Amino acid sequence: MGTGLMTDRYELTMLASFLADGSAHLPAVYECFSRRLPRGRRYGVVAGLGRLLDDLQDFTFADDDLGFLTDTGAVTPQCADYLRGFSLRGVTIDAYREGELYFPGSPVLTVTGTLGQGVVLETLVLSVLNHDSAIASAAARMSHAAGTRPLIEMGSRRTHEEAAVAAARAAYLSGFTSTSNLLAGKRYGIPTVGTAAHAFTLAHATEKDAFASQVAALGVGTTLLVDTYDIAQGIRNAIEVAGPSLGAIRIDSGDLDEESRKARALLDSLGATSTRIVVTSDLDEYVITALQDAPIDGYGVGTRLVTGSGHPTAGFVYKLVEVDGRPVAKASPGKLSVGGRKRAARLVEHGLATREALSHREIPPGRPLQVAVVEDGVVTHDPSLDEIRAHHLAARAELPPEALAVTDGTPALEGVMA
Repeated sequence: MGTGLMTDRYELTMLASFLADGSAHLPAVYECFSRRLPRGRRYGVVAGLGRLLDDLQDFTFADDDLGFLTDTGAVTPQCADYLRGFSLRGVTIDAYREGELYFPGSPVLTVTGTLGQGVVLETLVLSVLNHDSAIASAAARMSHAAGTRPLIEMGSRRTHEEAAVAAARAAYLSGFTSTSNLLAGKRYGIPTVGTAAHAFTLAHATEKDAFASQVAALGVGTTLLVDTYDIAQGIRNAIEVAGPSLGAIRIDSGDLDEESRKARALLDSLGATSTRIVVTSDLDEYVITALQDAPIDGYGVGTRLVTGSGHPTAGFVYKLVEVDGRPVAKASPGKLSVGGRKRAARLVEHGLATREALSHREIPPGRPLQVAVVEDGVVTHDPSLDEIRAHHLAARAELPPEALAVTDGTPALEGVMA
């Protein structure tokens, strides 16, 4: 199925007008950027570029799409003819690598083509990048707070079914180690994990019966959910059934700091010194930070992750910055933009980022931030998800320590014209 209809109608209203006045074929440059970060955030993470490039390769309008557009009056006959033969031939797209950090003013994605080609891409670009970058930005903060402790993405039941798959991908590239979503595992190769819900325990006559059933099916390396009734007794039952080599227990309620400490002491007293403790229950970067000193071996995060931990969109906008070689800029109060195509580099001194430099001319000194991802309409950039993840972790390591704090603060860097 083509992705052309993943477009707001007003894009085609503008396209029809450009075609009517003859300007649709003028050379143009569009930029995707964020005027500001979500309140209190010090950096954002670019995510969704790989998904966007896949969608762009399918950005076509089939006959039944055009029939729908024509029947509903969404396009003029001239516009329908243009879309029937729509192609990205001649289009170049430069973008920040996926996993890269961005700041206010960062030219995250630049589309160079014609006025008509660029305008119809706006909705798809923003839809993908705003969602995935919001999830990745939240996930990065959680990943930093967790340190070396593994993080499981488990938000599928708290968002749209396709958004759940995209969220799992965004979380993994930002440092999460696994997902509960099986389609994300199949589609993107993300490690999948899963144990059991409280309903599984309730379905059996006793908690021991439930644990025995799970261990018989999955072995003693499994993770047993011990808080359906009483956590301490649940732990005793788990070790009695599985033995001291039980892989892990999961606690999903109560004061997680207190309960994990009591659980660790009880497990050790029962000889289960290697049994890990995994906690879930409305975790986010703030809770994970507060639990840093608790004897916890891993976290499962759901709702707060897939909703961007309070910021479900990255706030990206997509603006025309150049037409026929002429810079153009929006001057609306509070919504200013800077005209002209921009190039970006990050200045790094002694291993720490100090500035995001922008220029209308050549790439400024520093680490270049944009790479060519589409050339003459052909996708030329296709890193693996593990390569994206590695790039993100390296970019995050460049931030000064204060920029990684989860407390509210100002952006660590700003996009400044050189």
